[in-house]
Amino acid sequence: MVADSSPSGQPDRDTATELKIDDAKNKTAEDKKMNGERTSSSPSSIWQRVLSVLLYTPERCRWDPDKPIEFSMALNLLFAFAACFTVASLYYSHPILNILAEDFGVTYEQVSIVPTLAQAGYAAGLLFLCPLGDLFKRRIFVLSLVWITGTVWIGLCLTTSFPAFAALSFINAATTVTPQLMLPLVGELAPPHRRATALSIMSSGLLLGILIARVLSGTVTNFVSWRVIYWIGFGLQYLILILLWFFMPDYPSTNPSGLNYFRMLWSIVTITYRSPVLVQACIVGMLTSATFTNYWTTLTFLLSGEPYNFSSLVIGLFGFIGIAAMCLGPPYSRVVIDRLTPLISTIIGEIICLIGITIGTYTGTFTIAGPIVQAVLMDFGMQTSQTANRTSIYQIDSKARNRINTAYMVSVFCGQLIGTSVGNHLYAEGGWVHSGNASVGFIAGALAISLVRGPWENGWVGWRGGWGWRRRDLGGKGKDVEKSGGVKDGAVSEKKGDEPERAQETAIADEMSMDGPTEHGDSEKGTELDSREDGKPEDGHENTTKDEVR
Repeated sequence: MVADSSPSGQPDRDTATELKIDDAKNKTAEDKKMNGERTSSSPSSIWQRVLSVLLYTPERCRWDPDKPIEFSMALNLLFAFAACFTVASLYYSHPILNILAEDFGVTYEQVSIVPTLAQAGYAAGLLFLCPLGDLFKRRIFVLSLVWITGTVWIGLCLTTSFPAFAALSFINAATTVTPQLMLPLVGELAPPHRRATALSIMSSGLLLGILIARVLSGTVTNFVSWRVIYWIGFGLQYLILILLWFFMPDYPSTNPSGLNYFRMLWSIVTITYRSPVLVQACIVGMLTSATFTNYWTTLTFLLSGEPYNFSSLVIGLFGFIGIAAMCLGPPYSRVVIDRLTPLISTIIGEIICLIGITIGTYTGTFTIAGPIVQAVLMDFGMQTSQTANRTSIYQIDSKARNRINTAYMVSVFCGQLIGTSVGNHLYAEGGWVHSGNASVGFIAGALAISLVRGPWENGWVGWRGGWGWRRRDLGGKGKDVEKSGGVKDGAVSEKKGDEPERAQETAIADEMSMDGPTEHGDSEKGTELDSREDGKPEDGHENTTKDEVR
């Protein structure tokens, strides 16, 4: 018995030792868990949780190169909705500046800095944030900016300090550039045969946001506190965040190998001066947008004075006229713009603007019909022109669409500032007709720039390559664009001595639908396009080789 007890006793001691070790491990694990629970409310852990949620991609939104997500009408409308109420956050303050001045106890001159700082913040976002769309994955970048916008918006709703309100307005405006990240993405994903329609829906969302913000803010503030409209804006931002998190696909970066940030900013300049079509679009866009802000700024002065004497509520509801005009844009784009070269559509849009502005300017002082006709025709014409311009410039370089869009939007933004400044100054000097004369001049200038170079011209000036106004990549001789938006035997030619880069060639080929390689010479020398039908570029855009825009 004694001999047997020793062998059996040793395992008992070993088991006891193991149990003690297990108890120690469990205690350590519990201590770590309790310590984690105590620190889970720390700021760093909260930010980590938020980041982990933003970075997570639902399975249905994950990118599969073998089965890419189709760009549907539902996704197009979601992007337009996000663009509408994101850009609206820039304009809620405009019709209620007098109420903000009273609430914060500042003068009208001091409160006017709020929209000025918002414009400056938006310009900073355009210039320094939008180009990053060519580097980062668009989903996480867009979601992060929307989340920052919504979070900063809480401060605007709560603060009682005017300096804090002004500073937060600047920060908020800088992060509201998400629509300008979505527009190039739409131009990339929409198939060629409905690209103009998709861009028109997005443009309608943008313009609708500008007008609906004025109407909604002015109307709500007439009955309740101005903070209510800001809380509504906060709720809309987080609604946009939730919808995009659930439904926005995780599209890959267009430059996965990376880009130097400062060289990327400088490339905006180099792409611009090497691309005649971009320079033309920028100047036209700048002059056209100047008429938009000139009209909507001075319209308040006209309607509030003799002979109309309308209330602020009625003046705010006047924006619904522009909203109705914008609803015509998408169907018009589908029927007309998608079938014509972009330049011809731009010219048509400028002519429509010119007719509307002329009628409104010279009849607005004695009949309300004049400004109404101007609102309808000008907004519709401007939307037509902008949609056509974007359709054209997004074909310059598929890997630099966000930088190209930045160049275009900076020029449009400058035009808006010019229109506001010139319109106010001229109205103070000579009234409605005086400021309207400036808009007539702006549109006449835009129309002249549109006529400087033709839709098939390679160089800076001229109409070489033909006067054809129909797109040459759709219909006829087997050149129909595939329903999927893909390419049929598409190819892109290189300049002599250049070695083709497979990745960029594929990306640019995805933007063209033609049956054979493009044959052309140096665009700066103005070499004419080959007369063969299969050498014509898509959508009327000049044949810019990739080394010209690199």
